[in-house]
Amino acid sequence: MIYLKNFVQFPRYLHKLSQLGTFRRRIATSSKLWAPGAYEGSGKTSVHILNKDSDLGILIDGFSQVGFRLNNDFTILGSMVIFPRSVLSWNVDDVSQITEESLSLFTILEPKIDIIVLGVGDKLDNFNFYKDILPFTRKHKIQLEILPTESACSTFNFLNSEGRNVVGAMIPPKTLTATEDDELLSKMRYQNLYEID
Repeated sequence: MIYLKNFVQFPRYLHKLSQLGTFRRRIATSSKLWAPGAYEGSGKTSVHILNKDSDLGILIDGFSQVGFRLNNDFTILGSMVIFPRSVLSWNVDDVSQITEESLSLFTILEPKIDIIVLGVGDKLDNFNFYKDILPFTRKHKIQLEILPTESACSTFNFLNSEGRNVVGAMIPPKTLTATEDDELLSKMRYQNLYEID
C-alpha cells in the first residue's frame, strides 16, 4: 500500500515541478541524460567501431560468394591475401588448392608475421589438407588459425586492430545465409547509389 500511495502522488509531483519550469528546462536543454551514480571518469566503458577508424589500416567490412568489401571502399573479387596496409589477389579457389606453393609467399616476408588467419570458405568437416601443409608450417615456424571465412574476417580485423603483424588468406564462402539486417543494408546501399540529385 505504501508503494501505491507514492505512485498516486507522483503525477502531482511532476505537475508541480513542470509549473516551476525547472523540470522541462532540464530535459530540453540537457545534451545527455544524467543518472545518479553515472560514471564520467577514467576507465569509463565506451564503444569504438573498428572499421570506421582509418588509422588501423585495412579491415574487412563484408564478404560474399564472389569476394570481399574493405573499409577503404575497395571490393576484391575472388580469394585474397590481406595485410594490415595492402591486399593481393590469391590464386586459390578451394581448400584443396592450399599447398606449400600457395603458402610460399609467407616464408619470405619481413618482418616475420605473427599469425596467418586462414579463411577456408564454408565450415569444414574434413581437415585433410592440413596434414599436407603441416610439415611446411613447422619448417618455417608459421602459425595458422584455420576458420570459416565469416569467423576469419572478424579475427583478422581484431588482430589487426591490436597492432599484431597478421596476414589473412581468405577464400569466399560458397554458401551464405542472409539475415534481414543484411538485406536491409544492401537495399539502403543500392538506394543511395541510384538516387537522383
